[in-house]
Amino acid sequence: MKRMIYTLYNIGIWALLLCPMTLWAQNAASILEKAAAAYEQSGGMQADFTLNSRSNGQGSEAFEGSIDMRGDKFVWRSPDMITWFDGQTQWSYLLRNEEVNVTTPTGEELQMTNPALLLRQYKKGFNASYRGESTAPSGKTAYDIELTPKKRGEVTRVSIQIEKLSYLPASITIVTQNGVTTTIRITRLRTGVQQPDALFVFPADQYPEAEVIDLR
Repeated sequence: MKRMIYTLYNIGIWALLLCPMTLWAQNAASILEKAAAAYEQSGGMQADFTLNSRSNGQGSEAFEGSIDMRGDKFVWRSPDMITWFDGQTQWSYLLRNEEVNVTTPTGEELQMTNPALLLRQYKKGFNASYRGESTAPSGKTAYDIELTPKKRGEVTRVSIQIEKLSYLPASITIVTQNGVTTTIRITRLRTGVQQPDALFVFPADQYPEAEVIDLR
């Protein structure tokens, strides 16, 4: 369950019934392009978030975490896992058993773990539609964008809130084929953060007892 929540990298909707569908699609693409550009221009980004996941018949769970992002690189921190990605290699450290899994994730896997990549590469696997405006967790007005997969797979729908003024993501909700709904809400966001490349690499010297399992 934990791994699935992590892999699925986070909403009220005002329906615009009078807008033609061609305009909806055009607005969605334009908003996502501006959001991708805002991320690229933001420099290093650091965010705190809350994650809520519920599953049909299997209960729910919630926790707080944080993520550092710069370009394709990121560090994801949650109560039971820390994941580093340096643009090529990914290290996932499980705190409970002090185990590090080393992988080379696919582009599809990265889209579900790094929201910034989803913004930039959504055209490869999703159709986008504009669903109106709503209020982001920060209290600011946000655009609502819905992504539906072009091909049948584990993910059935992705809903993204993008703040209207900054064009930065405010929340993302992912619904999967097996009935799991995961929502990540940004509670604090900083841009222009100075982040060295070493931040995105597993610091082996800080975890001398960790068992490294290379799955590449």
